[in-house]
Amino acid sequence: MTVRIGLLGIGFMGMTHFEGARKLEGGKIAAICTRSEKKLAGDWSDIQGNFGPRGSTEVDLSGIKTYRDHSEMFRDPDIDLVDICLPTDQHESMVLDALAAGKHVLVEKPIAIDLDAAKRMVDAAQKAGKLLLVGQVLPFFPEFRWVRETVESGQYGKLRAAAFRRVIAEPNWSAGMNDFRKLGGWGIDLHIHDNHYIGLLCGVPKQVFSRGLLIDGLVNHVCTQYLYDDRDLTVSAISGGIAAAGLKFAHSFEIFLERATLQYDAGTYGDSWTVNRPLTLITSDGQVSTPAPGGGTEWCAAFTDELQAAVNSVRTGTPAPVLSGELAYNALRLCHAEAESIATGKPAAI
Repeated sequence: MTVRIGLLGIGFMGMTHFEGARKLEGGKIAAICTRSEKKLAGDWSDIQGNFGPRGSTEVDLSGIKTYRDHSEMFRDPDIDLVDICLPTDQHESMVLDALAAGKHVLVEKPIAIDLDAAKRMVDAAQKAGKLLLVGQVLPFFPEFRWVRETVESGQYGKLRAAAFRRVIAEPNWSAGMNDFRKLGGWGIDLHIHDNHYIGLLCGVPKQVFSRGLLIDGLVNHVCTQYLYDDRDLTVSAISGGIAAAGLKFAHSFEIFLERATLQYDAGTYGDSWTVNRPLTLITSDGQVSTPAPGGGTEWCAAFTDELQAAVNSVRTGTPAPVLSGELAYNALRLCHAEAESIATGKPAAI
């Protein structure tokens, strides 16, 4: 079975998914949908993101159906999976329409900004008997994938503590992103990556206790302690959009297992990607090594892996845990609980 994908939205993320799909096994882009006549003609030169190349002037769309109206693509019997790469405020309506048309759905992160909207999407998928997959790509990046596989293997014992950091300067490079209010605050648009990964690696906590900066009720910066029933498990994260302009992006982690510590720290300083600490394995016998996490070398390799997981989910009928709509919903619940904790000065229940 070849999973036929209908790609909705040809902005930077749509282009990224299109390029990432070139190396899929058992899946392919069968159709695209955009209102741009220029893009339908294969001229994607206006597309530019914060990583990867600019769009091409001559995208080969031979053998690919083109649609201007999403409802027409949703009715196409030759589409198995709708891949939604539109702004977050359009996610709910498009997801619900695609599910109602009998399609499986992959939607870009975040699943939504509003909790009720996210819940309606999860419920609609269950009612329709279709998969709702959410493209939280961070676990597919090599260092984060390696950590998850290492922790889950149990070879270095139980997870004891974890700390994460993900920060940006105000992204003035993008007119669509420089007002974090449109994105639900950096506590959702940026930090949901951490909350999703923490839920995947450590489990969803019972409560959060957060300090941070709220603007118009939205999180601009946050420092969170995640509270679990297991009081011996310590998990924390720092995230936000208040870094100085020269620090465009940075992320790091430090994971403590019973017999090993795992570290990684990298970011964009000025215009240079700088690895302050490569992926490092420090073991209880005193050895220090820098494992090669593997993975593709192409700029969109993590998205190829994400799409492959989506294709495999459709082929088997079982959603990959990393793409679970329920896990994405719980990550959003964590974001909202953090805002509540900052506002009240007290722990907030999930």
